[in-house]
Amino acid sequence: MKLLPRSLLWRTFLLVALLMLLSVAAWFAIFRSYEREPRARQLAQTLVSVANLTRAALISARPEARRELLRDLSDREGIRIYPADEADRVAPLPDRPFLRRVEELVQEQMGPGTRLTLEREGERALFVNFHIDESDEGGFWLALPRERIDRVFPLGWLGWGVAALLLSLAGAWLIVYRITRPLKALELAARKVGAGETAPRLDESGPSELATVARAFNQMSADLAQIDQDRALILAGVSHDLRTPLTRLRMGIEMSADESLREGMTADVEEMDKTIGQFLDFARSEGGEALQEVDVAALLTELAAQYRRRGFDVTVPPASTPATAASVRPQALRRAVSNLIDNALRHADSRSGVELAVSATAGEFSIEVRDSGPGIPAGEVDRVKRPFVRLEAARTNAAGAGLGLAIVDRIARYHNGRLELLPRAGGGLIARLVLHPSVQPPAAAS
Repeated sequence: MKLLPRSLLWRTFLLVALLMLLSVAAWFAIFRSYEREPRARQLAQTLVSVANLTRAALISARPEARRELLRDLSDREGIRIYPADEADRVAPLPDRPFLRRVEELVQEQMGPGTRLTLEREGERALFVNFHIDESDEGGFWLALPRERIDRVFPLGWLGWGVAALLLSLAGAWLIVYRITRPLKALELAARKVGAGETAPRLDESGPSELATVARAFNQMSADLAQIDQDRALILAGVSHDLRTPLTRLRMGIEMSADESLREGMTADVEEMDKTIGQFLDFARSEGGEALQEVDVAALLTELAAQYRRRGFDVTVPPASTPATAASVRPQALRRAVSNLIDNALRHADSRSGVELAVSATAGEFSIEVRDSGPGIPAGEVDRVKRPFVRLEAARTNAAGAGLGLAIVDRIARYHNGRLELLPRAGGGLIARLVLHPSVQPPAAAS
């Protein structure tokens, strides 16, 4: 349900609070059930005793003193006596378990014909019918104040009950918070690891289950950081060691007399050097570059001009928004856009070329590189962002190492953004680099 909170803290707290309220309600129902019988017996005994005492008083009193006796009972005890008549308008006893039980108990002691009512002749009180002697046919109605059966709920109990409930809920919230706080820290640390950062160590104290999870996560995070360092060191070392023999090979090729052989070997060496550059770019830590305020539209215009000087058809239409300045890592962003342009030029239609575009919305920048090539199947979009993955149709740089889009995706995540590969209307691909410069980019793992 959408109305339910999504956090474990509030879901657990609401569940505990609901269970506590149901428990209080259940105990209240049990109390009422067990309290009903003693209270019914007490009230029934009171009615029987008052009726018997009143009967005895009237019998023993002199006839001329009975009126004064009834007046004293009414003034001092609130007890009134009325002659009973068949024409009396008597309301039936309400169908309440407590009153029915009182009636049963009174009838057990005063006879099965004894009647109880709460209203007679429009007067509201607790009425019980009794007889003075056997010659008394209709008998009398004994009226007691309604306060004898109406329970006054003490407001002090209500205040104490609310205080106890609030204290219990506060304790439940504290317990749930102490459980969910380590889970929240684990969630934040996992997000940092997913973004390529080295997460800070989690607190390994507390309950044994949570301490075990924190200890395992810390070990995993340390292992991943070590693996990432080893990978970067290996790639950098191999690439650096290969650059030296490639330089000597290029010098030897330049000394070759065969022009066609020299051109082919030079192209191979340049391709190998470009592949090594991709390895270095992938292994390079972007965290060493400081953030700078950069006009993204001007950066795209400069890149397009560089490619046009080399004979490539790369255009930049006017930006859709006037403000295109963002706080980014300029060299990393330049490298990402260059990789997308290089990838697009390999597959762009020579008649249409490659088009660059930039747009800005609230807290978000989008850089698009549009080409008219074969595009990328929707089912392969996520896969081609992985390192060393290439499609069968060589859409992701058949001659390279398959690291171009992986480098762009990593740079996007360094800027708290993402890389989107979308189909272009009429054929082709839109490589969209979405950045969030308003959010502090995370530092890369070394």
